[in-house]
Amino acid sequence: MPTLHPTPQLTREPWIDLTGTWQFAYDDADVGLLERWPERPEAFDRVIEVPFPPESAASGIADPGFHPVVWYRRELTHRLAPGRRLLLRFGAVDYRASVWVDGQLVVTHEGGHTPFGADVTSALRPGDSHEIVVRAEDRPGDLQQPRGKQDWEEQPHAIWYARTTGIWQPVWVEEVPETYIETVRWTPDVDRCALRMQVRVRRTEPGRPLRLRARLTQHGQVVADSVHTLTGQDLDVEVYLPQSGMSLRRHDVLWSPEHPNLIDADLELLDEGTVDSVRSYTAMRTVRTSDGRFLLNGQPYFLRLVLAQGYWPESHLAAPDADALRREVELAKSLGFNGVRVHQKIEDPRFLHWCDRLGLMVWAEMPAAYEFSERTVQRVTREWLEALDRDYSVPSVIAWVPVNESWGVPALRERAEQRDFVRSLYFLTRSIDHTRPVIGNDGWEQVVSDVLTIHDYSREAATLRARYGDYECVERTLQRSQPGYRSVLLPGTRRGDEPVMVTEFGGITYDVGGDGETWHGYGSVHDRTEFLERYRALVDALLDSPALTGFCYTQLTDTLQEKNGLLTDDRAPKLPPEELCAINRRTSAAVPADAIGAFEFEFGDYPVGPQERVDQEASTGSSTGPSGRPEV
Repeated sequence: MPTLHPTPQLTREPWIDLTGTWQFAYDDADVGLLERWPERPEAFDRVIEVPFPPESAASGIADPGFHPVVWYRRELTHRLAPGRRLLLRFGAVDYRASVWVDGQLVVTHEGGHTPFGADVTSALRPGDSHEIVVRAEDRPGDLQQPRGKQDWEEQPHAIWYARTTGIWQPVWVEEVPETYIETVRWTPDVDRCALRMQVRVRRTEPGRPLRLRARLTQHGQVVADSVHTLTGQDLDVEVYLPQSGMSLRRHDVLWSPEHPNLIDADLELLDEGTVDSVRSYTAMRTVRTSDGRFLLNGQPYFLRLVLAQGYWPESHLAAPDADALRREVELAKSLGFNGVRVHQKIEDPRFLHWCDRLGLMVWAEMPAAYEFSERTVQRVTREWLEALDRDYSVPSVIAWVPVNESWGVPALRERAEQRDFVRSLYFLTRSIDHTRPVIGNDGWEQVVSDVLTIHDYSREAATLRARYGDYECVERTLQRSQPGYRSVLLPGTRRGDEPVMVTEFGGITYDVGGDGETWHGYGSVHDRTEFLERYRALVDALLDSPALTGFCYTQLTDTLQEKNGLLTDDRAPKLPPEELCAINRRTSAAVPADAIGAFEFEFGDYPVGPQERVDQEASTGSSTGPSGRPEV
C-alpha cells in the first residue's frame, strides 16, 4: 500500500520520504556552528532513526538526559530535471531549527509543533549527490518556550512527560515545476451551497494569465468542475455545488462523525497544457454555538470527547508509524466517543486526516509555555498563527484552544496584561477563522470564550450532580464554586448564552500492571469492576444534566507515570470496549434527539463512500524512499 502523504490535504506525486537512518551528533558545548559542522561529516559520530526523538527508544539512542543542541545529517541522491525545483519539507522540529543543503543555509524556523520548508534549488551543487544537515536547539529549562506536556526536569514528574527534541514528524522532498500550486484553503458555506477556494501559486511570471481547473467529487460523483483565470499569485473564488435535494440528503452530503462525507478535489494549473496538479479534499459542515448549545450542521449536538495526549512510550510525541495514527482514531471511536481533545500538542496532519475520513471531531489546542513574558507572548502567538494556518481547512477540527488552565498566564486574576493576552489570542483567532468556536482559556479562569469550559476532577458522581445537575446548579458553579480550587469566570467576565461543557473530568487511575511508579492525582481503583462502575457513575452524572452540551473524559491512554487511561500505554483496553461504548453513547438529557443513534463504527467497518476507501485514499501520496493539578 502506498505511503500516506505527510500533508494529506495537499498531495503531489511523486514525493521522496527522507525518514529513516540519519547521522547524528550531540553538541552539548554548542560548538557546532563555530567548528562548521555542516561542512564536516566526521563530526557526526552516531546514527538515529528519524523522525523519532533521541530521548526515545525508537530512535535507537534512548538518551533522556539534557542535550540542548543536536545535529542531523543525511545524503540525498536525486538529479533535478531541467526546469524543475526541489522543495525540502519538515513536519515539525522541536524547537529551533537551522537547515543546510550542500553547505548552504537554506532555512531557519522557531516553533516545535509547526511545519516549515524551503525551495533548495539554488543551493544544490551539480550532480545527483547532495547532503542535508539540520541543527535543532531545544533548551530544557526554557519555560518561556511553548513545550506542552514536555518536562523541564530531567525525569518526568507529576503530569509532565519525557521530552521530544529535534525532528519528530516526517521529512520529505518534492520536485515541482517552476510555477506550482503552493497552498490551498477551503471554507464551506452550507447555507449558500458553496465552497470558498483560496489557492496560492508560486510563479516566475506574475503577469502571465493561467487557468486553474477544480474538479470536485463526492461519493464518486462529480459535484463541480470549473475553470478560473489566475493573473497574480492568489486566487479566491467560490465554487457552487448542486443544491437540489440538499435538505433531503443531508446525511449523504454534510460531514459529521456519523456520516464523514468528504469532497475530493483535483486541481490542475493550466497554461498551454498542465503546469502542475495536486489533490486535496474538504467537506461541507458548520460548527457554531447558540442558545446554550453546540450546533453541528445547524442541529444541537452533544460532544462526547476524550482527552488524547498523542504520546507513545517507545517514540514519545512522534507516532510509531502512520498506522498508529489511524489506530488511535479507531480506538476512540470504538469506545463510543465522537471526538478527541488533542491535549497540549499540535497533532500530525495524518492523524487529522483519519479523523476526517473516519469521523472524529477534534478540539485543537496550543502547547503551553509556563512563564509569562513578552518573549512568551511573541513565541506563542507566532506558533499559534502557524497552527491555525496549517489546520484551517481540516473538517474534523471543530474548536480552537489557544490557552489551557492558565498555563503561561498564571496570574490572570491579578495581572491585566495576562488577561489581555488571553483576550488577544481569542480575538486574533476569531479574526482568522470565524467559522469555529474559540475557547480563550480552557477549564479555568475564563475572561472570554465561545464555550464555557470547566475542569472538574471530583471523585464522586454525587458532587458532579450537585454542580451540574440542572441550569441552576451550573450557574451557581460558574459564579461561586471553584472546581479544582479555581474560579471558572473571573470578575467582570460577561456571561451570555455560551454553552457549558466539562472538558476535563474523571482521570480514574487503574494501574493494570502495577509494576511502575504511578501518579494517583485523581483517585485510584483496584479492579475492573470498581473502575467500570466509577466510570459509569461519573459519565451518567453529566449525561443526565440538561444544562451541559458535552464532556471530555481524561484520558484515552496511560501516559508514562499517569495510569488514568481507558487504554494502557500500548493501547490495550482496560475495560470491555463494548461496555464503555454503551455508557458513552447513552442519550443525553441536554440533546435527547442528537445523532448518537447513527453510530455505525466497528473495527474494520468504515463508511462505504469512495473517498473513505482505504486503498483509494492512500493512493493520494506515494513514496520513493525508505520508509488538582500541581502548579508550576
